[in-house]
Amino acid sequence: MEEKLITLFHTYESVAYLISIAINIVISILGVVPSVFLTAANLAVFGFWKGTLLSFVGEAVGAIVSFVLYRKGFHKLSETKWFSYPKVKRLLEAEGVEAFSLILSLRLLPFVPSGLVTFVAAIGHTSLLIFIIASSLGKLPALLLEAYSVYQVMNWTWQGKVISTLLSVFLFIFTWKKITRKKA
Repeated sequence: MEEKLITLFHTYESVAYLISIAINIVISILGVVPSVFLTAANLAVFGFWKGTLLSFVGEAVGAIVSFVLYRKGFHKLSETKWFSYPKVKRLLEAEGVEAFSLILSLRLLPFVPSGLVTFVAAIGHTSLLIFIIASSLGKLPALLLEAYSVYQVMNWTWQGKVISTLLSVFLFIFTWKKITRKKA
């Protein structure tokens, strides 16, 4: 996928920035597709800093568009029992500083799905302005870490080798635990 995006960006150089942002918006709306392949393509075509900035802008705009769409289309879902779990309910009902803190902290956690945070905030009581600020601030460190890791792996530096090794070990342990649980 990354190679196709790189080719697309080179083919349409004059609008490559807009294409990247549009793809990021689609990824954000879908909510479950990882954006790491787009970050890799951005870094390969635009360099580290411009690619990282472009990925950040795309993810921030994508989160805002998703928030607005989710709010318009799914707001009534907040009243269903699916969202009765205490942690989810807390974000649903949060406003002001509490909403800001929750969104910011959830964006900083790498294993919390970004689409889920956007969705729950959108159908809850969080204002658009609070969401934009907290989401963007929270995305920045996570995206810098992602861009750095992807860049190191792409250039196969010693840091990239360490990242790849740690990721492999993590995936092995995760898979091993899944397999042993099913047998038990």
